[in-house]
Amino acid sequence: MPAEYPWRLIAERDVPRAADSAHQHLLDVYASEINKTASVWRAFDDGVIDYRPHPKSTGVGDIFKHELLSGRRFFGEFLGLPEPDAGSIVPSPIAVGSCVERLGDLARARLPRFAVAPDAWWNETVTFFDVERPRVWVFWRRVLHSAHHRTQLTVYLRLLDRPVPPIYGPTADVSWSGADPTRTVDAARR
Repeated sequence: MPAEYPWRLIAERDVPRAADSAHQHLLDVYASEINKTASVWRAFDDGVIDYRPHPKSTGVGDIFKHELLSGRRFFGEFLGLPEPDAGSIVPSPIAVGSCVERLGDLARARLPRFAVAPDAWWNETVTFFDVERPRVWVFWRRVLHSAHHRTQLTVYLRLLDRPVPPIYGPTADVSWSGADPTRTVDAARR
């Protein structure tokens, strides 16, 4: 059963087919992660864009900005994809709707480039900050980086007493018939 997200920026049918079928999962996961991120971002509204739970915490809008800019850096500088100028990445003013739209635009532009990339491209060693890593490693590092910030934002939603969208399964706020979260030893044995 395909995952259903409250906000779907990239439909399954719009994910291009990888030239090398062994890499299709990279495109599928990337589109899925963008949909997860959009679902979490859309759980906020512009009235809380400056919310931060602690003076040392990053605000909601600043996390959106960081995600958009660091995505551009990962895919442009580290993976070598053509990316828009950094000055054009972040919408002004920062608002939930415009940031979600920009996230989708950037992701949709990257997918066709991933689709045509041969195995040699994915496995080529590139500079990542001060180390050398295969491009595919940097790609997965990007996915994990976004998951980290998405989780940070779900904590903010809970602190704001707002519903947390279902990303990897049901939440305390959203469930469905047939949902089977693993919360017991017996469930884990299945």
